[in-house]
Amino acid sequence: MIQPSRKFAERIWLSVPHMGGEEARAVQLVLSENDHLAGSDEVERLETEFSALTKLPALAVSNGTAAIHLALRLAGVQSGDEVVAPTLTFAGCINPIIYQQGIPVFIDSDLQSWNMDPALTEKFFVERARKNRLPRALILVNLCGQNADVDPFVQLCQRYDVRLIEDAAQSLGAVYKGRPSGVSGEFGVYSFNGNKTITGTAGGMLVAKNPSDIDRARRWITEQPEPTAIGGGGALDEVGYGYEMSGVIAAIIRRQLPLLDQRVHERRAVFARYEQEFAAVAGLTMQPEAQFGSSLPSRHSRWLSCMTVDPSEFGMPAANLVSCLDAANIETRMLWTPMHLQPLYRDREIIGGSIAQQLSARAICLPSSSSLTIQEQTFIIEQVKDAHTSGH
Repeated sequence: MIQPSRKFAERIWLSVPHMGGEEARAVQLVLSENDHLAGSDEVERLETEFSALTKLPALAVSNGTAAIHLALRLAGVQSGDEVVAPTLTFAGCINPIIYQQGIPVFIDSDLQSWNMDPALTEKFFVERARKNRLPRALILVNLCGQNADVDPFVQLCQRYDVRLIEDAAQSLGAVYKGRPSGVSGEFGVYSFNGNKTITGTAGGMLVAKNPSDIDRARRWITEQPEPTAIGGGGALDEVGYGYEMSGVIAAIIRRQLPLLDQRVHERRAVFARYEQEFAAVAGLTMQPEAQFGSSLPSRHSRWLSCMTVDPSEFGMPAANLVSCLDAANIETRMLWTPMHLQPLYRDREIIGGSIAQQLSARAICLPSSSSLTIQEQTFIIEQVKDAHTSGH
């Protein structure tokens, strides 16, 4: 491995929380008022504010994976039901299929958005309809902050009566044809994990077109039944999961949510500088911003700043560049390994797969924090250029 000429004094992380003093003051207030437990006023207020943002009823939960699990249960996924999902994604959106004893079927990516290929999906649906073996649900993931091309999937799912779950865990703040990310399916899922654009250090959100679905899921997120008039004990008649969000986490998210557009603007500015600086570096191609052939605006949130590395032109494979930057005290990462190559899922059906494997082998994610300083980004850019020069 090529050793860097110098290291940054402190670790430059991939994506860190961007917080001010309001979050700490809010946490102190919640704790002093003993409003930190699940079901607190802060959680209720957050749900109301998120509903105003998405124009859909919302349920705050412990994390994005919990929200996907609830959506799958609401979609009626049971033992033996197939669920279509992209192969190029994070395991947290696939594992809940197994929670419901479902069977994942993986679809390849397209190069326009890096998300699930709508043409391949349509071909799969047509073939399965002939065999009367349609899947129960489809999970559409918006990778790295860019929306998938949702409308073809909406039309497919409506035509074949398949439940559509839009996983916007990575794309809060993105826009698809003028619509907020996550609102186009029957269910939408969001994450406030510690590395997200808006974070509570944890937490997730489920939205649904049908308010009654949110009411049903609300009963499931607690492991305790509702109290009854007799004795206050309640009758346990459904399985619950303990997926509630605490008031502390809700308080942190509420103080950040009004800054969403600003944080997206800051992350997009980070990406724009990478794009400008690397335009003349052979072998580097920044992730495109898909517009999906529409005059209505679509916007990548640039949660992560991603690029592909052509080893023959750049001078080294993407994995070697990641190692070089790591030695310089810069955290980067390769894109996710496709699910159909993971030991847990390699025996599952895969439609295509070559594009996802190509992206996985060549794409890396650069530090993209909204709080990334000019000095830090300058150092990152210099180290990437030095690696290119040294590789040749």
